[in-house]
Amino acid sequence: MEVTNEIRAKVLIEALPYLKRFYGKTIVIKYGGHAMVSEELKEAFAQDIVLMKYVGLRPVLVHGGGPQISEVMAKMGIKPVFIEGQRVTDEATMSVVEMVLVGTVNKSIVGLLNRHGGRAVGLSGRDGQLVVAEKMKIYRYSGEDRPPEIIDIGRVGKVKKINPEVIETLMEKGFLPVIAPVGVGPDGEAYNINADLVAGAIAGALKAEKVIYLTDVEGVKDENGQLISTLSISQVGQLIEKGIAKGGMIPKLKSARKALRAGAQKAHIIDGRVPHAILLEIFTDQGVGTEIVSDFGTPGIQGAETQMI
Repeated sequence: MEVTNEIRAKVLIEALPYLKRFYGKTIVIKYGGHAMVSEELKEAFAQDIVLMKYVGLRPVLVHGGGPQISEVMAKMGIKPVFIEGQRVTDEATMSVVEMVLVGTVNKSIVGLLNRHGGRAVGLSGRDGQLVVAEKMKIYRYSGEDRPPEIIDIGRVGKVKKINPEVIETLMEKGFLPVIAPVGVGPDGEAYNINADLVAGAIAGALKAEKVIYLTDVEGVKDENGQLISTLSISQVGQLIEKGIAKGGMIPKLKSARKALRAGAQKAHIIDGRVPHAILLEIFTDQGVGTEIVSDFGTPGIQGAETQMI
């Protein structure tokens, strides 16, 4: 179908209220999945981010890199080990994680954005004590009458605190921060942290207008496999408790919930396999994927939800 001038004009007019609403607002984006692999999708992603920046939004990127880490480990003869979905990260593995995430993946994304005019700057969570980490503990329960087994998975961390000053300084100077999810421990040691959790924590610390998670599915599905267009944070807890949300969707939902509680306005889980998915989510009436909103205004919800963190 030929795109007429009238259709082009309608697209721009539809975007106008969103351009006005989000001008000057911070948008945190977790970049991962197929969108980081396909050359076509990488180009579309870079165009989306740079366009956002030049129409007055303030994007902040947090990226993953699990497949790239596993690929390099295989070449080095190091066999990946996972427990409860977490990569066991000993000293040798942590060196590979930091080398790949900070030295390869991060710089590749920065170069891609800069080629499109983005003025991107690469960071890890260790820079400026941006992401302060603490060791993550895995508990395995073997029965009601037995104490839980504590499993040591090495240098895997969780976010203890975000110090956002370095991000805010870069944004004020017109730069686009691109952050690798490596945190810093109490003795300066590096920790491998799930990128979804880092993105949510940063969004909360920045009081972001939105935090957007790119994934390889349409969004959050219900028990019948149907896409859920809008969720409240109390419903997020129910999906996890009932086992409807599974696998990699769980850290995204927990991250989104934490971000909203900390002051982010909305969270979105969208299909990164769709070209220009970010623009469709932000600047069109329909949007794509699943949006997650706060329900703190509902009596009794806040206290109940606090128990499910």
